Parts: sequence; C-alpha cells; structure tokens
Amino acid sequence: MFYPFDSDELLKKSKRLRRELLADGTERIHKKIAILGGSTTHDIIRMLEIFLLRSGIEPEFYESEYGRYYEDAVFGSEALAVFHPDVIYIHTSCRNLRELPRAGMSREQADELLEESFARFVSLWESAAAKFRCPVIQNNFEYPMYRVMGNREAWDAGGRVRFVNRLNERFAQYAEEHDSFYIHDLCYLSAAYGLDEWLDDAFWNMYKYALSLRAIPVLAWSVSNIIKSLYGRNRKALALDLDNTLWAGVVGDDGVDGLEIGEETPVGETYREFQQYLKEQKDIGVLLTVDSKNEEENALAGLRHPSGVLRPEDFVALRANWESKSENLLSMAGELNILPEAFVFVDDNPAERELVRQQLPGVAVPELTRPEEYIRILDRSGFFEVTDFSGDDARRSQMYLANAQRKAAATGFADYGEYLDSLEMTANIRPFESLYYPRITQLTNKSNQFNLTTKRYNEEEIRAAAEDPDTLTLCGRLEDKFGDNGIVSLIIGSLAMTVSDEPADLAKNGGRPVITGQKALLVDLWLMSCRVLKRDMEYAMMDALVAACRRLRVDSIFGYYYPTAKNGMVKDFYRELGFEKAGEDDRGSTTWKFRIPPVYTNKNRHIRVLPE
Repeated sequence: MFYPFDSDELLKKSKRLRRELLADGTERIHKKIAILGGSTTHDIIRMLEIFLLRSGIEPEFYESEYGRYYEDAVFGSEALAVFHPDVIYIHTSCRNLRELPRAGMSREQADELLEESFARFVSLWESAAAKFRCPVIQNNFEYPMYRVMGNREAWDAGGRVRFVNRLNERFAQYAEEHDSFYIHDLCYLSAAYGLDEWLDDAFWNMYKYALSLRAIPVLAWSVSNIIKSLYGRNRKALALDLDNTLWAGVVGDDGVDGLEIGEETPVGETYREFQQYLKEQKDIGVLLTVDSKNEEENALAGLRHPSGVLRPEDFVALRANWESKSENLLSMAGELNILPEAFVFVDDNPAERELVRQQLPGVAVPELTRPEEYIRILDRSGFFEVTDFSGDDARRSQMYLANAQRKAAATGFADYGEYLDSLEMTANIRPFESLYYPRITQLTNKSNQFNLTTKRYNEEEIRAAAEDPDTLTLCGRLEDKFGDNGIVSLIIGSLAMTVSDEPADLAKNGGRPVITGQKALLVDLWLMSCRVLKRDMEYAMMDALVAACRRLRVDSIFGYYYPTAKNGMVKDFYRELGFEKAGEDDRGSTTWKFRIPPVYTNKNRHIRVLPE
C-alpha cells in the first residue's frame, strides 16, 4: 500500500483493509489523534486510519463537530479534554478564511485583513499547545477556485492568490519559530494533484467536503506521512539496484562507455536527475546502499562514470554479487545495525521487486514504472518525511562510514579492550539541554532495538521532563578518532520519595515498586543508538546515572524491560549492569533493582567522560 495507489479502490475497500490490517499481528504503537475540521472529515479519518495502521501506528480518533475546529481549540471541549490527544491535526481550507480581499482593496486594507486572519489562527494554535502540549499539524491553504482579475491576482494588493501566498508564508514563519508545530502543505499537494480536480463545488454544497472524494486518500496519505515521521516510523535506507536503475544500460555487457547517463541524451539526463535526487536524500540523512547483481569491479566502475552524480563513497554499504537481493539486503542491515524494515528497495526489475516483497515483507518496495517517474514515485511515497532535522541527520552517512572504519580497525587487534582504547573515545553526558530537544525527541521515536521500554515522547514532553525537578534526564554524546557519533544514549527517570520492593507489594502493583520506604529513581526510558553497540557507552551512562542519583540522595534505581518484537537484544541488559530481577509478569515484562552501594566502582573502562 504505497504510492501510487488507486483512490477509488481504497475508498471502496476501506472496511476490509482495516479488518485485515488489525488482524495481521503487527505490533503497533497506540496514538490518539484529534481531527479539528473546518469541513467534513469523516472520510479523511477513514483513510488516515488505514495508512497509519500500515505504518505501525494504531490510531484512536477524536473528530470535532463540523466547522468547530476553532471553538474546540480555543474555548475547550470536555470530550477533547478527556480524550487528551497525542497529535492535533487542524484540517482547514481556503473556504474557512472568513474574508478574502477583493479587487480595488488598498495595500493597507489587505495588510489589515492578513493580520486579522493570521492572528485568529495563532490564537487557535497557542490555545491548543497550552491545553494539550502535543504536536499540532496545520494545513496551509490551497489557491482559490477562481481568479476575478486573472493573472493580476498573483500580484495585486487585492488579489486572492497573492493573499493566500502571503498567509501561507506567515504560517511558514510561525512553524520555523515554534517547536512541535508542523505545516501540512495543502498548497503544494492540491497543485500537484491538479486544482480543478482537487476542488469540487458539488461536494462542498451537498456534503461540506473541502475537496473532491477521490482526493481524500491523497490528503490522508500526506498527513499520515507527517504523523509516522513524528513517531519514528520513517524508513532509514535505500537499497538501490544499478543497471537500468541508476543508469541506462548494463555495465557488465555495455561497459562504462556504453552507459547512458548525463546531459548528452534525454535518457541519460533522466538518470542523472535521479542520481541527483538520491544525492539530496543522502544530504538529509538517508543511507544509500547498493544491492545489485553484478561484479563489484563493474559496479564501482559504473559509479565512477564521469557524468554520474553518485560516487562509491556516497554509499554506506555495497553488495554487487550474484547472491539473492534479499540476502544481500539482510546482510547490509546486519552490517549497519538497522532492521530490514528500515529499507526501501528500488529496482527496475519487477521480478526482483516481487521476490523481495515475498521474502522480506517488512521492506518497502515501491512499484516503479518509467525512469521519468522514479523521482515522483519515491518523493510522493513519503518514506523519509522530515519533521525534525539536525546536524546529526546531515552527518548520518559520515557516521556510518566512520563505523565501517572502526570495524576495519578492529580486525587488527586480538584484544577487544585494546581496540576500544585505540578509538580514543570521549563522552559528554549531561542533563537534557534545549539545543538538543529535537534530536532527543527523534531518538525516542526512532530507537527500537536498544530501547528498554520503547516509550515515545514528543518535543513538549521532552521539554517538560527536562524542566521537572522530580525527573532526572541524561543524554550522552560520543566522539572518537574517526568522528562524532552525535547524541547516542538517553535516560529519563522519575524520582519517587519512598518505595518497597517486597514481592507481595510488587505483585499487588503489577511489578512496579510501592511507595512506602526508600528514596528511588524509576527509569522510564533508557535507550541507545545501535551505531555504538559494544563500545562501553552503556557503562558510561550507568556510571553517570549512579553519580546523578548520589547527588539526589537516591538509594535505589528501578529499571523496566517491556518486550517487543524488536528489543529482545536488551532483555538481560539490567542483569549485565548488576541489577537484580525484582519481578516479572505473564507477558515477560520485568522489573529490576539496583541498590547503590556505599562504594561504587565505575563500570566504564575505555571512554574518557568529560566532567560536568
């Protein structure tokens, strides 16, 4: 169920698709989504649910009454307050603007109208943020369905097209300046779809739909991409075929000189543009890999074609051999310490695509058509939707390439401890700082394997945790001689004044300690990026956690492991750190206790930790 899809089929079969998705056994996170609509939104919710289920999110919806998006957010709704949303999506359109400019209006009058319209939305957003402290997604505006002054509408002070452009820019500036506020680009979406097809007067007049019925799945798909990105359901890597995918021709048969790529021919220019698009994906943190049936020598020669954009060093892993492409993809996933489900497989050959679909059902395999369509299909699929972007994202490929250098360096050492010392690692472990809130939020939503409780946080919740005197936060950054790994580990813990860990009390309280005796820290989140596995960073974080607990006069630390399909690797993590198991329920969730001794010996032996 990837782009391009058949809107008519989705609308017709939505109930069956929903039943099948809910029964497929996929482990999903539950999120409450409030839809505040300036028009009828029922079918938007119907489609949005299907796309979110497909992305690993089980949504629960609140739907405002027709046209009461402003009242619900600003004046409050008891039902919405009880619902307590994780995300708010404000579905408005040009029809919800109270007044549009008219021909003959002066610049001053147009400015005043613009400020009134913008201020009304600002009051809505700020009321929602204050009440619910959750991400807000807001449509910008499509263009009006007609132009009274024709092309003059684009520049005249009283032009409606100009007014929409100016208002959209004010929305963009607000998003740039405010965390946890995201623009859903309805203006681009409706233009790409075709404004005449997007708008349907008959549906508005009969049912108060702000867009045509067939456009609803397109809108819901676009909104779902933002939501899945917020909760770490993006893909991370592209597995790319070479022949007739990155260039026209077969390098092993035609030779490098026989490949079509570059500006000399229309076909060659098409492939060059596709390579440029992929290069730009790398620049936002997408990992590029090669999965090709080829001789490696030929593959590298093709990637060094003088008219190509991509070079061998742009790829973090390369498999050019005659093994099955699914086996190659699994091998690269293991090498990069990411799950196969993080990959998008791109291949011009329909037989290869179908094999990967069958053998690795979690991998995204878009249905490619003509080379001229490659960019559009990948781009509209939203595999790598960006909601937060940090320096660590931009450096991601460099980080993975540096990891490859580390692995290569490890082969020269018989003693693993000597190898770790040779990396010259330095860690900076501090409480959460506002500069890193976006990256911290991103980590909580993306990390699945080394994540003890897999709790997810939005940026407002991270900010609240950092500012709460009864919450302990730690984030760890790791550097070595090969480069900066960025922020790689997080801990969030709640302070409890007194607890009892007696078996009877634990049994009564679902395995969690009962507040009756000692001062303790309850670890709500402990995660680490798999990029730094087996590098002693977990020990450095444990040492920092104990030191922070000592300063707070905490006697005991309680940790929790909640099993998922992806985090089995940390099942015994607390045991390895010296915790004792204090309880286990019938689902395999475990509680662990560490009583801080009078004299604590640091566990980290190989990382220099900077003083606070």
